[in-house]
Amino acid sequence: MVWPPQSPDLNIIESRNSGNVSEILWAIYLLSTKHTGFLQRLVRVFFGCLAAVACGMLYAVYLSTYHDRKFWFSTRQELEREITFQAGSGLYYYYYKHMLAAPSFERGFYELMTDNRTLSGQTINAVERLSLYPELITSFIYRVTGSQDFVEPIYFYIGAVFGLQAVYVTALFVCSWVMSGTWVAGMLAVAWYVINRPDTTKVDHAIPLRDNWALPYFSCQVAALTGFLSNNISSATEMFCYLTMSATTFTFLLVWEHSHYVLFIQGLCLFLLDSFDLVPSRKMADIHKVYLSSLFLAYLFQFQNPTLLSSPLLSLLIGSVLARYFQVELAWIITNVFHLQKLIPVSEDDFILKFLEVKFGLNTTTDFVTNFLLCQESFQRPGQDLFLRLTQASVLPFYFLVLTVCLLSTLQTIYRRLSGQPMKTNLRLEDGRVGEQPEVIYHVFHTLLFGGLTLLFDGMKYLWTPYVCMFTAFGVCSPDLWMTVFKWLKLKSIHPVVLSLILSTAVPTIIGFSLWREYCPRVLVELSDLQDFYDPDTVELISWIGSQAPVAAVFAGSPQLLGTVKLFSGSAVTSLPLYSDINLLRRSEDTYQVYAMRSAEEIYKILTSQKTNYVIIEESICNELSLTKGCRIKDLLDISNGHVVYDKGDIYSFSKHGRFCQEIKMNYSPYTNYFTRVFWNRSYHVYKVNSVISFQY
Repeated sequence: MVWPPQSPDLNIIESRNSGNVSEILWAIYLLSTKHTGFLQRLVRVFFGCLAAVACGMLYAVYLSTYHDRKFWFSTRQELEREITFQAGSGLYYYYYKHMLAAPSFERGFYELMTDNRTLSGQTINAVERLSLYPELITSFIYRVTGSQDFVEPIYFYIGAVFGLQAVYVTALFVCSWVMSGTWVAGMLAVAWYVINRPDTTKVDHAIPLRDNWALPYFSCQVAALTGFLSNNISSATEMFCYLTMSATTFTFLLVWEHSHYVLFIQGLCLFLLDSFDLVPSRKMADIHKVYLSSLFLAYLFQFQNPTLLSSPLLSLLIGSVLARYFQVELAWIITNVFHLQKLIPVSEDDFILKFLEVKFGLNTTTDFVTNFLLCQESFQRPGQDLFLRLTQASVLPFYFLVLTVCLLSTLQTIYRRLSGQPMKTNLRLEDGRVGEQPEVIYHVFHTLLFGGLTLLFDGMKYLWTPYVCMFTAFGVCSPDLWMTVFKWLKLKSIHPVVLSLILSTAVPTIIGFSLWREYCPRVLVELSDLQDFYDPDTVELISWIGSQAPVAAVFAGSPQLLGTVKLFSGSAVTSLPLYSDINLLRRSEDTYQVYAMRSAEEIYKILTSQKTNYVIIEESICNELSLTKGCRIKDLLDISNGHVVYDKGDIYSFSKHGRFCQEIKMNYSPYTNYFTRVFWNRSYHVYKVNSVISFQY
């Protein structure tokens, strides 16, 4: 007899009173779902949506409270509040303030498009160069809603970012819920995300960064894509997912200069799905339309940005469309997809390709910019502490379990497709084929590709770890995954469907209680502790610039510091903290020469060529002590300038000139001929670049 029965009723249950307990439980389950299925779904959707919104709102409140306790934000003066925007990210907030100070939104927008007060000697389109649409939109909303009557501009700004973070975790919640069928998975995903916050987001210390604005939209796009790939959705739901995916893909491209690289990785995942015919051709065609239309609109809104034309994402899309149209073999598209980029003018940002050659050991270089990028923490391999933290939070062991089951089941599905067997579109729980669901297959490829990149670049963890939390929560809460395991084991002692339902509830419940017991007290302590963040030397420097330096002055210094100087003074600077622009990186290299072994005359020529009036020398860079010799700014400059000597495997710096940042403090000629010290404290020395050279000995 076929078991489980397709249409159980009370007679079936009575006829099996003598059967085993698991069969009776299964029959009761089917009977209950038959008679109360619609009501149960309605109640689940209501409480699921309520839980998703509640998780998002609570997370936003948590971030706001933690931020206030960490920086004493509500008790600070305006200047001290803005200094908390670290890593040069305050530069973006400057443009938000500029838009609010402008007579009208249109006037402020025009001034940013023809900005000659940011980079010395240049007029730039700041909206395009710095991806300032978040500041434009936020300032516009602040104006038209009349928010200036009841909330300060800085609170409105950070509130917008925290609100987007709430959307971020809500999207993760929905994504895990859609895949597993239970909103318990969403709550577990959010819990893991919050617990692993140092590895899931950078919003703690640098609120205005572009990825803090962009990644919530990417999370919504992934959630919409997950629903769109699902087989068991109505046409109305499919259309909603399609529209959501279109809007969020375009917005993601608009607000972050690196977004097209992220979408390229996602495109590779979808390309693999399409190559093995795991998704209906109609849906893949719709996804291609989303990508192409979003790229086209972003190209227009970013003032014909050539980077989008030379992006690997566009090459992949063109190759995929041609391959589909001409029915070309998979090997052809893999071989030729990147050659399509040669048909399109490539921007100067192509230097990243040379960087990758050095990163993977295919080449060596003494170039400062390349070595500078290699030394950035985001581009280095992650340390063992990342995986230790994920293991302590219990997410990594379960992740490997879920990934192993889903990957093996996916490989089985691919083998069946290559053997000519069709995919089942109406899978039942008892089929035990979790890897035959298109949305699951996509997330397997997604987590593998982003995980592989995380092993190479530490900064990629912010794109991988959130989806590790989501994917793992889906797995432990999914009856389909447990049923797949029991199908392989050919379990007979107890009915596998019943056991799958039990484990999909019991395992996340146990995990949830253990996380609550261990981490809830930590979170409460974190929110109750008043941390001490104060930078008096920077406050003193900024106060001096505001009171003593001319409004039209041009400042030189490290890009991170110049971002802060620009925020408070509005003065023009020689460089900006933007690592995706080769021209800005070259300007930064010139400014950094004040930490090299160069003569006073050489430094003077470099600074005057950039129309510099004041140069700021930082003690933390000039006298930097690091166990990792070779990644200090002065080491990179010595290598680039050829001022190094190799002796028995050791590197020594040597030049006929002393290190400029140290020699100038001695206050003797010829340094005093070119520069005059006008301000100093423990951390900073500010020198005026003399307009008339005084030869005093």
